[in-house]
Amino acid sequence: MTSFETIFSPISAGRVLDVATGRGGFIHALIESLNSYDEIIGIDTVAGTEAVFAESFANKPISYRQMDASTLEFDDVSFDTVCIANSLHHMLDPIPVLDEMQRVLKPGGRFIINEMFRDGLTDAQETHALLHHWWAAVDSAEGIVHNETYTKQELVALAKSTEIGAWDFHEVAYLEEGPKDEATIQQLDGIIDGYIEKAENLSNGGTQLIERGQALRKRVHEIGFHGATALAAVGVTSYR
Repeated sequence: MTSFETIFSPISAGRVLDVATGRGGFIHALIESLNSYDEIIGIDTVAGTEAVFAESFANKPISYRQMDASTLEFDDVSFDTVCIANSLHHMLDPIPVLDEMQRVLKPGGRFIINEMFRDGLTDAQETHALLHHWWAAVDSAEGIVHNETYTKQELVALAKSTEIGAWDFHEVAYLEEGPKDEATIQQLDGIIDGYIEKAENLSNGGTQLIERGQALRKRVHEIGFHGATALAAVGVTSYR
């Protein structure tokens, strides 16, 4: 296992594009770990996130733009680094997104994928995977695109399906805190409550989903929780 700091500290990232950025969570990890960067642009489909970025990244060359990741509104070869974190499993088809990321990446630029995977986990990490798959099931029942997470080998294959020439693969996990950390369990209880409420409001009935959530709450308290291991893949595109 390694850390983002170890993986990213040698990288002078230049102009960076963070795809499916959400509220910029992965950007925080990047700016804490990269050797340097000139500018970071986060893109996602959600309106109104500009204000979140303005507050979170005040006085930094970091901005947000609303757009579809499968049709990026940027010129060819316009970024030194492109990245996507914990978002591939939220897409109907990740291939067009990966293709667009390759299109805007400069020759010799870095392509970063960071995504949790579901296999080879400890019991406490398995709690995370099972919770995530339940959340995906509830979201899917509401019509939201949210798939179960990939296996490690599926992620490696997805990365290698691109035209990026060379890849380095790293496993990242944070297991220092005990799996029954009180604050973490309290936070998870709140999230579970929210998803059970969503299941209760499903028009087609969510009885099985509610029971599944209740069983997972019991697991959280009995076994505990650790974040699932992530695969951090760093590729370098060839010079065209």
